[in-house]
Amino acid sequence: MYTQHAKLIDAMIEYDKGDARRIQHFIKVHDLAATIAALENADEETTFILETAAILHDIGIHISEAKYGSASGHYQELEGPAEAEKLMQKVGGYNASQIERVMYLIGHHHTYNNIDGIDYQILVEADFLVNLYEDNVSAEAVKNARRQIFRTSAGTRLLDNMF
Repeated sequence: MYTQHAKLIDAMIEYDKGDARRIQHFIKVHDLAATIAALENADEETTFILETAAILHDIGIHISEAKYGSASGHYQELEGPAEAEKLMQKVGGYNASQIERVMYLIGHHHTYNNIDGIDYQILVEADFLVNLYEDNVSAEAVKNARRQIFRTSAGTRLLDNMF
């Protein structure tokens, strides 16, 4: 698992070449997702899929900016899955069901209703933890995110300790 994710991180850094801010973002989301998964005792396959999705979750940004002039969540969800599939195929080591679930998670990571699995919940929480910091949001916004988004005990504890 570690070697596979190292290869994917390397490929994603090359994909985002020259965009240190976005590279730093996905590395942080990946690390927080892995931490929450471990603290929540997620099984190995779920964790593998989650970590893969965390590395790739914003892969649709560059193509969205090029096609639509916007990196909005809607466009990321629209464009990201196909880009992620290409990169996973290039790196290799993923089976069809893993690719399908990762594509689903990427295609929904800005959609916060109907979260259908612990991998999806943790990905959203990890992304929020990083975005709340990077966007320097207000204490009220953190409080609202806690109430509306966070469901895992580990993610909520990290949120409370960070903010």
